[in-house]
Amino acid sequence: MLKEYKTIREIVGPLMLVDGVEGVKYDELVEIIQANGEIRRGKVLEIHADKALVQLFEGSQGIQMSTAKARFLGKSLDLAVSEDMLGRVFDGLGNPRDGGAPIIPEMRIDINGQPINPAARDYPDEFIQTGISAIDGLNTLVRGQKLPVFSGAGLPHAELAAQIARQAMVLNDDDKFAVVFAAIGITYEEADFFMQDFRKTGAIERAVLFMNLANDPAVERIATPRMALTAAEYLAFEKGMHVLVIMTDITNYAEALREVSAARKEVPGRRGYPGYMYTDLATMYERAGRIRGCAGSITQIPILTMPEDDKTHPIPDLTGYITEGQIILSRELNKKGVKPPIDVLPSLSRLKNKGIGKGKTREDHADTMNQLFAAYARGKEAKELSAILGDAALTPVDRLYAKFAEEFEATYVSQGNNTNRTIEETLRIGWELLTILPRSEMKRIKDKYLEEFYDKMKADK
Repeated sequence: MLKEYKTIREIVGPLMLVDGVEGVKYDELVEIIQANGEIRRGKVLEIHADKALVQLFEGSQGIQMSTAKARFLGKSLDLAVSEDMLGRVFDGLGNPRDGGAPIIPEMRIDINGQPINPAARDYPDEFIQTGISAIDGLNTLVRGQKLPVFSGAGLPHAELAAQIARQAMVLNDDDKFAVVFAAIGITYEEADFFMQDFRKTGAIERAVLFMNLANDPAVERIATPRMALTAAEYLAFEKGMHVLVIMTDITNYAEALREVSAARKEVPGRRGYPGYMYTDLATMYERAGRIRGCAGSITQIPILTMPEDDKTHPIPDLTGYITEGQIILSRELNKKGVKPPIDVLPSLSRLKNKGIGKGKTREDHADTMNQLFAAYARGKEAKELSAILGDAALTPVDRLYAKFAEEFEATYVSQGNNTNRTIEETLRIGWELLTILPRSEMKRIKDKYLEEFYDKMKADK
């Protein structure tokens, strides 16, 4: 029999203090029953002696302390899971948001998940094709990796997220591929964009969407990514699917964490965020990976907007420590009309060399990637020099590098939001760009690849 308490002593914002409780556990679910029969839900945030601090999922407005009762349910927040989740849209607490019937669960799973035994982890080494050249060619995504996108306010990260969700696929593999998409604290307009895009392109058939809107409670925002990761773990490790988890926007999640921390009167850390934010983010990011002997995998692309485009802000800073690289969107490239505006030089995928090469992409991939990076970096330097001293100050080779940098941004990086390039197309475009430069500048590519690709393309021009 579940115990009910009429000892609600204090309500401050989303927090409520219940007195005289027994046997209550941290993270336990609570129902607040009002005199008119209305029920609101929350969870236990803290226990001290016989006092429980409860955080409400909905607002506390209208709750009468004198007549309301708190019922502790003896379990933490869980998600009803089944393969029928594919093609469905849920809110941040796992309730259907698409007007469809509730899921008939195959099982119910605690949303906090189980940590993966480090000894059981398998090394990420399989290429995932996103269809986006700046990622596939230069900052390759590998199955089981966590590769965040660092964006800024007003940059088209929503379009990039939708494009990756539509296009991503594992090559040379017959296993099923699914996308779990978590939208955290987004506006109605953004939610509508994602829903329309997924439905219009048919991507929703292999996707599970969790939508938490900006006017939903902060506590729901904290639960949303964990709901999504729980669904991903079920599909990956119970059903053997390759699952790509896209979470946008992690900044909204961190703001909700700060809001709850302030309500609890905790000692703030950097810029007011709680001192445990690193640990909290790690509990989400580390749920990506592969397990030995298990066909499925979870690959994560968390997307976050950097406040004031500051890479040293606590959210991107801590995320960078936990994840394996980052894709950075550039405001300068966005102003030039480059879509997607991925700045390839500061972007990094630490596992890219594990997912490319013979049998994965193509044997010339690593060499061309290194040559493209080097040529683009030198081309940008040449353009900066030209802007200061004029074109006359450049050597003929430097002018070719400046031309290369312009062409690289216009044709390789900029491909639009609806173009899906195979890895062969991406590599071909890379070789075509390299023919702008003389063969003597190809210092990072083996001669056999130059003969096979560079010489042939140069001869065809």
